[in-house]
Amino acid sequence: MNANTDLSRRRLLRLLGATPMLPIGAGTVGAMLAGCGGGDDGPVTTAPTTPGQTTPPAVTLSSVSFGSMNAPTLLDAAAMATTSVASTMTVSFSDSSKLDFKLSYKPFFITGDMVPNGSGGTILAGGYYDIANRPIVDTTVAGKERQFFSDSPDGTSLLTVPNAKVAGVKGNTVFAVVQFEYTTWAQDGTSDMYGKLPSPIAVLTLDQDPANGKLSLVKYHNVDTSGVNGLWITCGASLSPWGTHLSSEEYEPNAFTAATDAQFKGFSKNLYGDETRANPYNYGHLPEVTVNADGTGSIRKHYCMGRISHELVQVLGDNRTVIMGDDATNSGYFVFVADKEKDLSSGTLYVAKVGAGFSLDPAAAAAPLSWIKLGSATSDEIRSLAASLKPTDIMDVKSSDPQDASYTKVAANGRTEWLKLKPGMEKAAAFLETHRYAALVGASMGFTKMEGTTVNLKDKIAYSALQNCQSSMVAGNALNVPGNGVSIPKAIVAGAVMMLSLKGGQKDTAGNAINSEWMPADTKALLVGEDIAADALGNTANPNKVANPDNLKFSEKMRTLFIGEDSSQHVNNYLWAYNIDTKQLSRLLSVPAGGESTGLHAVDDINGWTYIMSNFQHAGDWGGIHANVKTTLDPLIRANYKDKFGAAVGYLTGELTQFKLAKA
Repeated sequence: MNANTDLSRRRLLRLLGATPMLPIGAGTVGAMLAGCGGGDDGPVTTAPTTPGQTTPPAVTLSSVSFGSMNAPTLLDAAAMATTSVASTMTVSFSDSSKLDFKLSYKPFFITGDMVPNGSGGTILAGGYYDIANRPIVDTTVAGKERQFFSDSPDGTSLLTVPNAKVAGVKGNTVFAVVQFEYTTWAQDGTSDMYGKLPSPIAVLTLDQDPANGKLSLVKYHNVDTSGVNGLWITCGASLSPWGTHLSSEEYEPNAFTAATDAQFKGFSKNLYGDETRANPYNYGHLPEVTVNADGTGSIRKHYCMGRISHELVQVLGDNRTVIMGDDATNSGYFVFVADKEKDLSSGTLYVAKVGAGFSLDPAAAAAPLSWIKLGSATSDEIRSLAASLKPTDIMDVKSSDPQDASYTKVAANGRTEWLKLKPGMEKAAAFLETHRYAALVGASMGFTKMEGTTVNLKDKIAYSALQNCQSSMVAGNALNVPGNGVSIPKAIVAGAVMMLSLKGGQKDTAGNAINSEWMPADTKALLVGEDIAADALGNTANPNKVANPDNLKFSEKMRTLFIGEDSSQHVNNYLWAYNIDTKQLSRLLSVPAGGESTGLHAVDDINGWTYIMSNFQHAGDWGGIHANVKTTLDPLIRANYKDKFGAAVGYLTGELTQFKLAKA
């Protein structure tokens, strides 16, 4: 084709602004254009036009690919001790032209920083607050009392709100919702704080430069969570199709042991000032945050989506069907089908039975899924049950065999138990004791640490991360349930990414039609990690493959599955890009050693710019695999991240290093 590539500078800017790509660093567009010579309307390149042709054909996005970076080593210890990026992105267009970017990482803040509150003052990034929105203070080191702040930022959503108006924004107003899963230690370094502080969620107001897409923090707003009884261990998150932040509450507290559990008592004490006041049935649900035009936010919890180890949910193509990650041992595939579009306050909860043929061999056929209906409910009615029922009102639970045939032996939450449901308590059990009830009714509760979920809408495929494939998944293990469909011959500790085809016309196991065209019909392995003997650095999983996948996000326009690791087998955890068409796997980013890659969110288009959000958690959280690097890296990480109490919240950006507008 004789395409007219006589692009003016103004046209090139429009092309850059309208084409999905990462933000270009400040000044690089101008520098690129200045390098071409001429004025604002001067030509970039020229090519002959077809006689009589006056309007050049439209140039459209063809594909996006990523060039992989090498894993950092002790030859560059500084790179192992920070968020390191040495990858590239290539954007190809329909006229065979390309734009190449060198990627880099830009944090908005390190937790523990004082950041603008939008009212002329400052606020502590990642800071913790009690039920009355008073700062929770770490008093474990005399004379150094300070507000607790998180070292574990996680789920992040980038979004816009119509008619947004926030003082201080000079360009486009963009918001990010960021949640903080936990903090690892108190200042004394010995007081374990995991799960003992109510998780904060913040709305960040960001000023987007229209010329280059750069994001700058203008305002940090801590969302008031008192109306939902505070939040418990908020992990992964997703952006709903209607623009809200879908949060999570991971590892639901065990209601039968909460009264004597030191972790839950500590949580209640820090939240309410009373270690007996928190009700375990108020946690383990799905919170939803709505961002307001002024950069504030409001929150509600949906009690009708199952009280499970919510890791990350994904709303599918009908705005009603929701597939959920379940980050537990003896976890399952759960799907919620809302009664109305864009409204998760009522609907029906299902759990899967896995058919014959389940395998972690990507070449194997998919195993079929069928669906057990657990119940239908509204959030309000389950919230009322949560307030009025004790766990012993719902079921009897024994930890040893009661030698009574009226009890059923199950494996739930990594434990063998014997259960007996109380009469008339089916609905309460389905929504408040979801793991136990699902096991009781015969669901395939055999997975281990089912983490992130995401969807490829075009191909109607969902993706689900199994951080580990061990214990309850392995034939012969005490937690493996024979006949439940989930059984592998040996553990693959490095985990796998599964793919699930989505179809309509399905019926539940009772023969009733399921009102969704997006139900998972089968499951098969897409990417599988590889356990290895420890290498020279200490890795016990192949560093050139994904290990222990956690965060998942899919970009429709890039046709790319992004995968963040939570690995105790890689010395540094990585963020990967996997092109589902070319099958190319590329390492994009390495987080500080001992840290976990979190906060992943791939955004195809916000005002013409594409973003990949990325955070990390608990840098320098040393395990056995770090024996060869700890001495070198620990002082570097302490210097970079507030003595290991801080962690970064930010995004991948791009620097345009070269471009080619002529035909290949």
